[in-house]
Amino acid sequence: MMLARVSSLLVLQLALSSMMVIASDADPEQDFCVADLASTTLVNGFVCKSAAAVTANDFVFHGLATPGNTKNPAGSFVTPAFAAQFPGLNTLGISMARLDFAHGGLVPPHTHPRATEILFVVEGSLLVGFVSTNNQLFATTVNTGDVFVFPRGLLHFELNVGDGQAIAIAALNSQNPGVQAQAAALFGSGISDVVLEKAFGLSEKAVDHIKSKFAP
Repeated sequence: MMLARVSSLLVLQLALSSMMVIASDADPEQDFCVADLASTTLVNGFVCKSAAAVTANDFVFHGLATPGNTKNPAGSFVTPAFAAQFPGLNTLGISMARLDFAHGGLVPPHTHPRATEILFVVEGSLLVGFVSTNNQLFATTVNTGDVFVFPRGLLHFELNVGDGQAIAIAALNSQNPGVQAQAAALFGSGISDVVLEKAFGLSEKAVDHIKSKFAP
């Protein structure tokens, strides 16, 4: 399977990317700090599990081997391997995700406030792009085997423009990069209609119509 054949390349790319960028998370002060997901103590990250309770299984995550369910309005599914899903990543300043796309599927415009993302196309063709802080769009089509980087915190997207499904693997330089989908943040968070009407030049009716698509 293509996913298995590129695994070695992905590991190399992850290692290189982690060495070439400054981690957005604080540097670890011990060999590892496997997340104790059962703890109710709140810190900047997760509390460490007792070292005596740590096993090799804490450093393994099988979730990226399973295709995501793309039968949804966006036609895409993102499977994260962040510290919350993969406790062994806690304090290590790195994470991954698998992106599955149906034909025409889209990962809508979003940001990762705490991480740069590097995307490897496992299968298919994707239109990818990001918008700089001076509102310049950088977009191109990437195909199987190509890599594209999204700078930290910038608005970006991925759209399947191939003839069939598409698969990509993302690596991010944070154990918890954060994800904020722009449309949902603006129209599904409770921002005043007046603010949105003035910001986008929309009528009250139009704002209410868009909000109805992002209702909790």
